[in-house]
Amino acid sequence: MNITSLRPKFIKYTEPIASFFIRLGVTPNQVSVLSVLFGFSCALAFAGRHFLAGSLLLFVSAILDLVDGNVARKNHAESRFGAVFDWIADKYVDAAVILGVGFSGIPIVSHLVDVPPVADFGIVGLALAGSLMNTFIKPVTYAEIGYSERVAGKIEDPLEGVGFFGRPETILVLVLGGVTGLLWVAVLLIAVCTNLSAVQRVFYLYRRYS
Repeated sequence: MNITSLRPKFIKYTEPIASFFIRLGVTPNQVSVLSVLFGFSCALAFAGRHFLAGSLLLFVSAILDLVDGNVARKNHAESRFGAVFDWIADKYVDAAVILGVGFSGIPIVSHLVDVPPVADFGIVGLALAGSLMNTFIKPVTYAEIGYSERVAGKIEDPLEGVGFFGRPETILVLVLGGVTGLLWVAVLLIAVCTNLSAVQRVFYLYRRYS
């Protein structure tokens, strides 16, 4: 069970925003681009140590990530490219935001144990790798095992509820870390939990398909 499995419940709360964009004539892909722009702005804010502002920007980016699909469904504008672009946009935002924390220069573990500051960026790299790999498992599963049936524009597969720490959890932890000034804790959690979640998904696939 993870936050991703609750996505349909969250999406319905974004319907007024989706309706607003539809009235403006904004396309789903344009909403995705807006989500990326807010995500990159968050990365710049984090890199400049404007953590509260960065958290707000990341929160808006996450909301827009829910809205783009809602706009597509309400406007009957779903497309295969839009589904692919949504994945790509999400990963660019995740990578940029985590790197933004790294470039801020805040200590991650160097203030806890006697290690050189480069170890902090190593933890950031581990968080980045875990975040990307935890998601990368899903499209590889679609391609190799053959999931293709779509529900509300999204491919439906058993991995949707597998893995205790996915992208929503990563975003939530980063937002809370920025608001509380504990981004170093957020990065540590992401570094550990995303990689453990990826392992959990691999074991699930092994038990089911080996």
